[in-house]
Amino acid sequence: MPVRVMIVDDSHFFQTRLKEIIGQNANLQVVAVASNGREAIDLVAKVKPDIITMDFEMPVMDGVTAVKHIMASDPTPILMFSSLTYEGARITLDALAAGALDFIPKDFAEVSRNSVSLTQKLHERLLTLARQGSSKEESRAPQARPSSPQQAARPHQHPQQRPVEAAQRAVAPSNPPAPRKKFSKPKLLVIGASTGGPVALTEVLTKLPRNLPLPILLVQHMPENFTKAFAERLNKQCAIEVREAVDGDVLRPGVALLAPGGKQMMVDPRGASVKVMPDDDRVNYKPSLDITFGSAANSFTDRVLGVVLTGMGSDGCKGAELLKQKGAQIWSQDEASCVIYGMPMAVARANLTDRVLALKDIGPALADEVS
Repeated sequence: MPVRVMIVDDSHFFQTRLKEIIGQNANLQVVAVASNGREAIDLVAKVKPDIITMDFEMPVMDGVTAVKHIMASDPTPILMFSSLTYEGARITLDALAAGALDFIPKDFAEVSRNSVSLTQKLHERLLTLARQGSSKEESRAPQARPSSPQQAARPHQHPQQRPVEAAQRAVAPSNPPAPRKKFSKPKLLVIGASTGGPVALTEVLTKLPRNLPLPILLVQHMPENFTKAFAERLNKQCAIEVREAVDGDVLRPGVALLAPGGKQMMVDPRGASVKVMPDDDRVNYKPSLDITFGSAANSFTDRVLGVVLTGMGSDGCKGAELLKQKGAQIWSQDEASCVIYGMPMAVARANLTDRVLALKDIGPALADEVS
């Protein structure tokens, strides 16, 4: 059965092109189109789509406000379309905080020329986000009957609000866990994420104390302009200092450096600062957690604590293997609290994870581990 998609955009051109692009995949079906946020709220209640594409700037009601209403009344996976500007990044981050799961650049040039890259990316995001939500809904246990007709009429639920038990079953052995291995006290914390990462990183970093005794490196898959806005947002919300990294930034306790979008961030061989380098077409992710993990392994050996959060794909797995070879430790987010259980699943299935934790527990556990 095809994934049922609702398009929300005030541009007739964009509506038409999106319908054409989405229609190229037999596993996707456009079931409704709305021209503003108010209309979208009404249609969601009637049509019950599996996933929504949402513009951010529209008349009557903007996309962020619509996301808030939809997530409160009929929670549904939402993919935002965003402009690649600083202001577009700020608004998109607001939408993600309100409950949207992911975003994709709104590039009229790509849409107009029928870009193969855009088509593949859009199909993949829609199918992955919709099916991830569906599979998590089906795996909830126990399967209790709804206590009211209103509950029965709400098939969707934000992935970050679901129980955590299923993830522990996915990677934990049936026997009681063995005592935790003793590791060297970490001198560097490296955290990576992709889809769902902005909300996950916010949850983790806001739980860390101002006097955290080690530096932090952050890798979030984001385009240029977005990482600057994201770092500024985190800095306002967290007790620790957060800023977008620049080449030569010194590693300091209690300071988190966020890898710039479109570039790569590495630890210098002496372990005193970071190097920020232009992107390389041979690397899929810009920034890449594998690259940052790998450089941290070379500079800090077993004194690294790596954390892999929610995200599509397997970035971080190869770097985690290098860290494990040096004797460092790796933590990963559990399946049920992930938006997309891709990156954490990769390290868990490769037997590289030392601890699997629910998102809400990672921040407090980190504060305890390094204090």
